[in-house]
Amino acid sequence: MKQLQFLSACLICLWSCVVSAQSDKPTMKAIVVHEYGGPEVLKLDDVPRPVPKENEILVKVIAAGVNPVDSAARSEKFAQFLNIKLPAIPGYDIAGVIEKTGATVTKLKAGDPVYAYIALDKGGGYAEYALATEKETSPKPKSLNYVEAAAVPLVSLTAWQALIDTAKLSAGQAVLIHGGSGGVGSFAIQIAKARGAKVFATASTPNQDLLKQLGADVAIDYTKQKFEDVAKDVDVVLDAVGKDTLARSYGIVKKGGIIVSLVAQPDQAELDKHGIRGAPLGVEPNSDELAEITKLIDERKIKVIVSQTLPLAEAAKAQTQADTHHTRGKIVLKVAEKPK
Repeated sequence: MKQLQFLSACLICLWSCVVSAQSDKPTMKAIVVHEYGGPEVLKLDDVPRPVPKENEILVKVIAAGVNPVDSAARSEKFAQFLNIKLPAIPGYDIAGVIEKTGATVTKLKAGDPVYAYIALDKGGGYAEYALATEKETSPKPKSLNYVEAAAVPLVSLTAWQALIDTAKLSAGQAVLIHGGSGGVGSFAIQIAKARGAKVFATASTPNQDLLKQLGADVAIDYTKQKFEDVAKDVDVVLDAVGKDTLARSYGIVKKGGIIVSLVAQPDQAELDKHGIRGAPLGVEPNSDELAEITKLIDERKIKVIVSQTLPLAEAAKAQTQADTHHTRGKIVLKVAEKPK
């Protein structure tokens, strides 16, 4: 009997130690998706703070960018495609300060101000701390604050990989950018201008002034005129709209030109009919390209448009607005105060 009592006491003590050890683990605030659904499934929770593996960086997040793709984390189809398990923390754009680095990280160190595009199969940006790799992370532009920096990575890399990597845009060429006032479009206009291209861009009436501020040579109000009546024989079309807009774009591209679509697979029959090329685009993290974008930002060749800043707790409101696909520039979540 005494042996059983002693064993029982030992087990209770051991369990208490385990519980105590677990409770001592640092936690953080994060937006968590526990079930699939609309913006209402985004919940502010206390969760364990992530620990970086040897090839990872732990970033204290100051701000997190909001993108239309963030809403996909609430979709079962998207989660299954990327093998994402619930509960999950959404968010792919972050700006903050490195808290800790893994053993094999060599280019960055604790205390460095950084920004990153975290791969879609990981996420984790809507939180006080997030994990990233060196391939995903680059030093923050010196000319930007953390909120502005968080608006950059995903959309700027999308524009860069569409225009530079895929379309091979060069000086003297002409490009039509659909949705020029949005996140990707606003960067695409400026990247194309920095490349020396002539830029046609579409937007609604209230955003015509923004297109011109961003450097568009020809601003097209799609509510008042057909873009195909204005932009003809362009070398490149960047399509972020799809459907009828994509269907009407084949005929304005000169032979040998290209349509890059962010939202659809271009119709091969239409491409063949017009003697042009087409490509869908899926953006990949690339710290080297992010560094090139940083140079353009710090040289004042790219300006960042943030239309709205909300606290982390209002992530659902931010995603609801992003889901309209009519955001001027970017929405950013403010996660923490900037470091002193």
